[in-house]
Amino acid sequence: MVIAMADRFADEAGDLAERSLRYTREQFDEVVHQTEDYVRANPARSMFYAFIVGFILNRLPIGGLLRGAVRLLLFAVKPAILIYGATKLYQAFDEEE
Repeated sequence: MVIAMADRFADEAGDLAERSLRYTREQFDEVVHQTEDYVRANPARSMFYAFIVGFILNRLPIGGLLRGAVRLLLFAVKPAILIYGATKLYQAFDEEE
């Protein structure tokens, strides 16, 4: 009974992941299509916006932001691994009983 319930949960989770991925792709494709239409309709304004965004990105401390993101990720990985290990240990003990 527990195995059947786990299989059903895994199937539902996989189905949810596939639907989420499909929805995200559709939304991304729609945004790209709308952007292409806007650029074709307003090429000068689009170039101006691209210049402004490029200028702002050039001024941002991208290296510092990336270093901060990596440090945050490394800081968060240790507790995540600990929680994952504890969960697997709990599952192993639960299966033995």
